[in-house]
Amino acid sequence: MHALDSVVLVLLVAVITVILCRRFRIPIMLGYLVVGFISGPGVLKLVPQTESTDFLGEIGIVFLMFSIGLEFSLATLRSMKRLVFGLGSLQVILTMLLVMTVSSLLGFPLLASFTLAGALAVSSTAIVSRLMSENNELGSPHGQIAMGILLMQDIAVVPIMILMRTLAGDASSLWVELPLALIKMVAVLLLLLYFGEKLLRPWFNLVAKQEQSELFMLNVLLVVLSVAYLTELAGLSLALGAFVAGMLIAETQYRFQVEDDIRPFRDILLGFFFITVGMKLDLHVLIQHYSTIIIFVLILLIIKALIIYGIAIWDKHSKKNSFQAALYLAQGGEFGFVLLSLALNDKLISPDLVQAGTASILISMLISPLIIGLTPKITKRLFKSNWEEQSVDLHHVLVENMSKNDHVILIGFGHTGQTVARLLQQENINYYVLDLNAKRVQAARLAGEPIAFGDAKRRDILMAAGLKRARMLILSSRSFKENEHILALVMSIRPTLPVIVRGNTHEQINQLSEKGASSIVSEDQEVGLVLASETMLNYGMPYHQVYKIIRSVRQNKYSAVREMFLGDDELAQAQNDKNLYRDSIQITQNAHFIGKPVTELPLQALRIGLIGIRRGSYSHKNTTENMVLQENDVLMVIGLPAEVEKLRQLILDGE
Repeated sequence: MHALDSVVLVLLVAVITVILCRRFRIPIMLGYLVVGFISGPGVLKLVPQTESTDFLGEIGIVFLMFSIGLEFSLATLRSMKRLVFGLGSLQVILTMLLVMTVSSLLGFPLLASFTLAGALAVSSTAIVSRLMSENNELGSPHGQIAMGILLMQDIAVVPIMILMRTLAGDASSLWVELPLALIKMVAVLLLLLYFGEKLLRPWFNLVAKQEQSELFMLNVLLVVLSVAYLTELAGLSLALGAFVAGMLIAETQYRFQVEDDIRPFRDILLGFFFITVGMKLDLHVLIQHYSTIIIFVLILLIIKALIIYGIAIWDKHSKKNSFQAALYLAQGGEFGFVLLSLALNDKLISPDLVQAGTASILISMLISPLIIGLTPKITKRLFKSNWEEQSVDLHHVLVENMSKNDHVILIGFGHTGQTVARLLQQENINYYVLDLNAKRVQAARLAGEPIAFGDAKRRDILMAAGLKRARMLILSSRSFKENEHILALVMSIRPTLPVIVRGNTHEQINQLSEKGASSIVSEDQEVGLVLASETMLNYGMPYHQVYKIIRSVRQNKYSAVREMFLGDDELAQAQNDKNLYRDSIQITQNAHFIGKPVTELPLQALRIGLIGIRRGSYSHKNTTENMVLQENDVLMVIGLPAEVEKLRQLILDGE
């Protein structure tokens, strides 16, 4: 088979997978793994596993690690050195010792036990970092613990490979080869971090001055792949080099532009990786060595998680953060496949044991997205704050709000919440803030902000914040479910309290309004309203008239500006969200509906509104029953994307 054939087949599988996952609301990553397993050599044998497909998958990890590197600065990495070299090293060593002990008890040779220990000690950088990035958890305490350990695991792969090859050959050279490799590894990383920072900024400035988007994109690809290649030459992984490249670019002003440019490559190639991982699973091996596979899977999902939890607690991290990090890392990793493959080539381990190890890593990776998805719920149930902590929090909130009357309660202190707070403060309006970001709350309290760490979904917290005496409540979170939950609770306590809520889609605005919100502010619509009001004021309209127009739009839930003309990239989302949009249908030459009256259009059946018909330079807003459609007429309609397309086909083709 031609090398391109397998790539085309993987692309086809990827497209079908994304469509099915979107339709049935399945995590796309899990879909890739399952489809790779079903379509690969182990089951249906539709897609062959070749070096070209494996290489594409590896490049996917490179771009993922580069994207993660963009989230970290050198200062952040320096601050994480205790996590990386302390917790990370301890996790790798303890996990390897445990796996070697279990493998020896099962009767495996020492070299095979060491290989399995190294393969099972590492976790999946691709899965964990991707899910944490999607959930905005990279900066969270448990995210920092997980990333610190993952980085050390990537670094530890190098000495593990050296030890494997040395043990397979002349063990006397170990004390020479290992220190040399470590020195080379440290030297390469220091050179990249020191000189890279000094070279990249002027280089990117030079490229950016050319004002060519294609050149900028080529330069990004050049930097990512070059640094990854240099680290591979030094005996490190491509992924670690890409992470370093991301950190270096994060120090420049081009970080966000690079992040947007690289996203399509990352998502496509990462999909390749997960499909190729699923293809490695052999159904016959699962049946033949099921007992060994079960033991290895239990080691990964339970024992490895307990080790991470234990060392995180020992390092004085909270039980909650330690538990979350442990569950996030309770799986095998992509570098485990590399170590097993190298061991097989060097004849350190039997083919059957390699297949059993590969199967156990793959099964754990298949389960991992489900475990990570359930982790927040499990953590919330297992690690509720104890009574004393709750009492302290409530006491602080109660004391600070005892003298407050007619104040504004502000839920959420992100960018939007802080903007509201600044303006309220400027006008001497009393307010009190509840937020669940501990670091942000601590910093804001030190700066003198009236803020407390508290979950507004709890009745006692709201009551302590003075809900009964407040004049107004503002929900500034982006999360619709969060806002909906809090709004329902507020209305059950004080149904007459004015509540201003943040919401976007037409469906969200209606639901929030039905639950009792007095005002719903749409982020997307408000930008347009502000631009329109500034335009009208500069055009010479009096302020009171402009205010009256904008106020009317808000009071009518943005109905006057809700339906929009959408582009191709927005149609699918509009259909999923059940949003109406505007469109124009032109009656072309030989169209099926030429000469037919407007009354024959199935507007009611398709739930489409007819705004009007433009004929020449004149627009007919009020169409009459006897109006007949003519060539070049333009129908202005409102409806769901799919229904509008049906109407278009009917008018033009009669289908």
